[in-house]
Amino acid sequence: MKKIIIVIAVVIVIVAGSGLAQKYQPAWESLAEHNEAPEWFQDAKLGIYFHWGVYSVPAFGDEWYPSRMHYEKNREFKHHLEKYGHPSEFGYHDFVPMFKAEHFNPEEWALLFEKAGAKFAGMVAEHHDGFSMWDRNGWLP
Repeated sequence: MKKIIIVIAVVIVIVAGSGLAQKYQPAWESLAEHNEAPEWFQDAKLGIYFHWGVYSVPAFGDEWYPSRMHYEKNREFKHHLEKYGHPSEFGYHDFVPMFKAEHFNPEEWALLFEKAGAKFAGMVAEHHDGFSMWDRNGWLP
C-alpha cells in the first residue's frame, strides 16, 4: 500500500509542478469556476487510466469478479466455489487482507506509460467494489 501512496504523491508533484495547484483548489466551488480543460491536457494525445484493486487477488475474470462470483451461472462463481468455497462462507471482503501489492513497482509503471507515449496517467481511486485505494481515515498513513 505504501507504493500506491508513492504513485499518488508523484501525481501530486506533477500537478503541483504544472501550475495546476495554484489554479484549482480542493473544493467544488473552485472546480465550478473552470469550464475548460487545461491546454496541456487538450494537447495530450494519449493518457492511461488503469483499474487495479482487490479483484486482482483472485486474478480471475476481470474487475467484475466481486459481482459475478455470486451468480451460479457465471464462471466466476464456479471458480470461487472450487478455489475458496461458497461466497457465503468466503466473501469478497476476505480477499482484502491478501491485497498487499508487494510486487507493485510504481517506477516501472511510470516508465511503461511514458514509453507508450502517455502524457498523463492515473489509477481508479475506488472501483464499484467499494474498496478505496487510499486510507479513508486520513490522507497518508
